[in-house]
This record gives sequence, C-alpha cells and structure tokens, in this order.
Amino acid sequence: MRTIIIATNNKGKVAEIEALLAGLGLKLYTPSELGLTLDVNEDGQTYAENATKKAVAFARVSRLVALGDDSGLEVDVLHGEPGLHSHRFCPIPNATDADRRKYLLEQLADKPRPWTAHFRATVAIALPSGDVKLTTGQCDGEIIPEERGVNGFGYDPIFFIPEIGHTLAELGLDMKNRLSHRARAVQNAIPILKEMLGLQ
Repeated sequence: MRTIIIATNNKGKVAEIEALLAGLGLKLYTPSELGLTLDVNEDGQTYAENATKKAVAFARVSRLVALGDDSGLEVDVLHGEPGLHSHRFCPIPNATDADRRKYLLEQLADKPRPWTAHFRATVAIALPSGDVKLTTGQCDGEIIPEERGVNGFGYDPIFFIPEIGHTLAELGLDMKNRLSHRARAVQNAIPILKEMLGLQ
C-alpha cells in the first residue's frame, strides 16, 4: 500500500483531504499519528512557498511522499486581505475561528456590499528527495454578515456562494469537496500523485 503524510494536523483539512483521496487506495497519515512534531515557519510570500515548505519538511523527516497545502481568503474591498495572513489576521492572542470571523466582519462593517471574496489554495506534493509539484484551486463567493451553517471551519460560515445559495459551512463534505478551493487543488493533484506513486 502506498503511504502519504498529510502535512497538517488541522482536523478539518485532514477530513477533506482524506475524503478526496479515498478512492486511490492510499494509507494516509498525519504528523501526529507518526509522532512528528515538526514546526514549519510559514513565512513565505505566496501560498505556493508556504505549501512547499510544509510538504518538503515533512517529506524529508518522514521519508514519505508529503502533501502540504496553504490557502487564504481574499476579500476584494480589503485589497486582498486577509490573504496569506488569514489565520493570523485577528490580533487577539490565540484567536479562535469565531474570533477571526468576528474581526473580519468588523473590518468590513463600513464597506459597501456585496463583499466579494475568493478562497485560494495551493497544494504541494513533495518527494523525500525534495522534488515538488504544485497545483492550485479557487472558490469564488462573498462574505455575509451573519454566520450560517455548522460544518467546515475557519471562515466557512460567512463565505456565501451565490450560485448555490449556501455558505461553505452549510454544505456536507461531499458537496464541499466538489466546490471548495482546497478540493479543486487536491483534485488537480491526484494525477500527479498517481504518477509519483505508480498508481493506475
């Protein structure tokens, strides 16, 4: 069985990625499951740089093919913020996802609606040798001032997709994995994984 390490311990990300790769017959591990506590400094200037740093670091330590990702929410009226700093956008120490959503809405309160926005993701697949392949995905929508839905994580409850009339947090995992930025990036990565691992 081919084995991959997912370069994150974020339970929401892990669930999405595991579901997307379920049909490939792979054994998927998280760093914690392998006893790895590597702390990767995400100081890159792009999603690609951060995703690559994570994937390369875990591939080298684990000697496994590693899949890392980095993503962000870009709000047009905030000139693309929070973007790369989506997780660290809120100034509250040890901020929760709810804190981040509240802080974002405070920044948008005096701005005209609709607050159009885009989730962008880059997936990096790294070999222990350091070779890396990248894929990307994007999901377009808008930020709404009230939270809707209990699924997902991060900014999902306030990210509304007009075409389907729901926020990402109102979607089941199956539907989210057809539409989300991370899902699209991972789906684009599947042919690369198959080639790297010799899958049919």
